[in-house]
Amino acid sequence: MSRYIFLFDLDSTVTRQEILPTIASHIGVYEQMKDLTESSMRGEVPFKQSFLQRVELLKSASVSQIREIVSNIELNEPLVDFIQANKSRSYIVTGNLDVWIEGLIEKLGMEKNLFCSKALLDGDHIQDVFNIVDKDAVIRQMVLPFVAVGDGNNDAEMIEAAEVGIGYGGVRPVAASVLECATHVVYQEDKLVDFLNKLL
Repeated sequence: MSRYIFLFDLDSTVTRQEILPTIASHIGVYEQMKDLTESSMRGEVPFKQSFLQRVELLKSASVSQIREIVSNIELNEPLVDFIQANKSRSYIVTGNLDVWIEGLIEKLGMEKNLFCSKALLDGDHIQDVFNIVDKDAVIRQMVLPFVAVGDGNNDAEMIEAAEVGIGYGGVRPVAASVLECATHVVYQEDKLVDFLNKLL
């Protein structure tokens, strides 16, 4: 049996949609969100700066409304099955805010295996973001060798540091920075899950 820990990005890896653009399309700010998301994915704007700008775009919507939207986001079910079958050594590592993705994470049963950004609330609205996840800090906590799966520019450090770094392009194009450092690139979900099972 391998000693690998498995680290998964959430958006376009565990989910079949980008979470923030999906929220934005429901509340009427999709084009602004798309521009910010794409520039961040390409590495043109630092992730933290881009993330705070994107949160600002969505702050007018209530947290309960956003949680409802997120709860209906489609998941990559075979990958979810893998994660749930190997829950003790699988982790979700995402820049998304705890208050927005709480229901989705509960559905996955990954509340204790989550690294994410965090916000303070004022009633049913976001008051401030007080912590943005640092994926580099997350990987420094890992003692065992790990497998990392993701697609965006902010996943590149995690994928480069992994013993097995997988760029997953099943939902959207893999960022150039990930292509440069990944040990493997996979474009079909069934092949990704087959590969992960071989690493067990």
